[in-house]
Amino acid sequence: MDQNQTIFRTLMFPWLAHGHISPFLELAKILSKSNFQIYFCSTAINLDSIKRTLNKDDSNVFPIELVELKLPSFQELPPSYQTTKNIPPHLMPTLMKAFQESSSNFSDIITNQKPDLLIYDGFQPWSAKIASSLGIPCVHFAICGSTTLSFFHHLYTHESYDSFPYNGIYLHEYEKRDLLVQGESIKVEDIGEGFAFGVLELSCEIVLVKTYRGIEGKYIDYLSTLCNRRIVPVVHLLLEIKKIVI
Repeated sequence: MDQNQTIFRTLMFPWLAHGHISPFLELAKILSKSNFQIYFCSTAINLDSIKRTLNKDDSNVFPIELVELKLPSFQELPPSYQTTKNIPPHLMPTLMKAFQESSSNFSDIITNQKPDLLIYDGFQPWSAKIASSLGIPCVHFAICGSTTLSFFHHLYTHESYDSFPYNGIYLHEYEKRDLLVQGESIKVEDIGEGFAFGVLELSCEIVLVKTYRGIEGKYIDYLSTLCNRRIVPVVHLLLEIKKIVI
């Protein structure tokens, strides 16, 4: 890396599930090999797991710095349960509640870190609002594909499954009922306006999506139309960055 290049201090903040942390961490590892100083924010139990992963890879230009997010104290939610891995299912709502109530702790973190950019996940629209209030650009990273996002954004916008322009994508009636029940169980605080708690609309100009244009091109374009943001396929982004840094 050219030592005269600008270094971008980037705070990455995924939801507490390993299925969310893993793609965030893969993106972080690639960015850290370029001119990005990465700060990775999660709970202590997740950071312990991340440390073991990072110890196997010492090729980063800038080491990824781990930042602990402290959750509010709940008697039934000891530190070992502050992750979705191995948590009893009946405690998932408690974990989500504690995560939502950690916004003030996150505010302290981002205020102290003063990053140039926040990359945030889907269950914390408040993190984007906090960043924006501090003048920090923020970008949403969606870990599901553009097909799913465009389908449900269409439902939100047009209040209909049936009018989705690509008829190969649909839900059975029992799937619609199951999704309704699941959606009602997720309680997110300080939501933004728009689809998916407003996390796409809160994103600055672009949205990162774990997708590949060669597979989901038409859904990427339709999602971009729906949310009025440029969709950046992360698979392609990672390949381009690898070309630069290798």
